[in-house]
Amino acid sequence: MPQETQQKKTAKKAVKIVPKGRIYIIATFNNTIATFTDTEGNAVSWGSTGTVGFSGSKKSTPFAATVAISRVVEQAKQHGARELEVYIKGPGPGRDAALRVLRGSGMKLTLIADVTPLPHNGSRPRKKKHNR
Repeated sequence: MPQETQQKKTAKKAVKIVPKGRIYIIATFNNTIATFTDTEGNAVSWGSTGTVGFSGSKKSTPFAATVAISRVVEQAKQHGARELEVYIKGPGPGRDAALRVLRGSGMKLTLIADVTPLPHNGSRPRKKKHNR
């Protein structure tokens, strides 16, 4: 008796339509991470310089950030996004590159905000050196 091969039935996920969304960009010195969310903050898709294929010190370059952000913007377009709010955090080299990609993407940017945390008072300074 020949064995019947069972085919796996994979259910396709329904594409969530998000006409207005947010992109959160975290630009550190070692990496750039972007998350596309809906207006409530529920993550729809994300990407980073590592997921695009860069590794090591190449992840911290503006070019790697450009490729990663453009991939997230394409995913946002697949979800039907037309308007974006952009929140950028961090001092890394991917900040300016990310903004250049977003400006040239054809999406309507309703808000660009820098949400980098700044210390109000900072940590306690070192004690003074005692000269004898």
